[in-house]
Amino acid sequence: QVQLVESGGGWVQPGGSLRLSCVASGGIFSITARRWYRQAPGKERELVGWISRDGSSDYEDSVKGRFTISVDNAKNTVFLQMNNLKPEDTAVYYCNADIAAYSDYRMITYWGQGTQVTVSS
Repeated sequence: QVQLVESGGGWVQPGGSLRLSCVASGGIFSITARRWYRQAPGKERELVGWISRDGSSDYEDSVKGRFTISVDNAKNTVFLQMNNLKPEDTAVYYCNADIAAYSDYRMITYWGQGTQVTVSS
């Protein structure tokens, strides 16, 4: 069964950096788009950024120039490098990917369980 597992969250001071990882596993045939979302307390989940299979990417305006999404296809892993973190980046971060499994070859969107990022002094 396909699973996405995030890691790398934690506490960091303003101006610091964190790198989140999201590993996909479970009989994967193909992965197309990969995305990172976040949800702050009391707010709706928002799209942080995405990267397509051809490597094109885009980001939400507030993180442009600070966050970078990259992929290690050999390891089915997507990363979110977060630099110059601000208190308003505090949220639970989720990865999301469109995956077809060998079991049925249907493209389905999967979610990870989330990882907490806290930015404070």
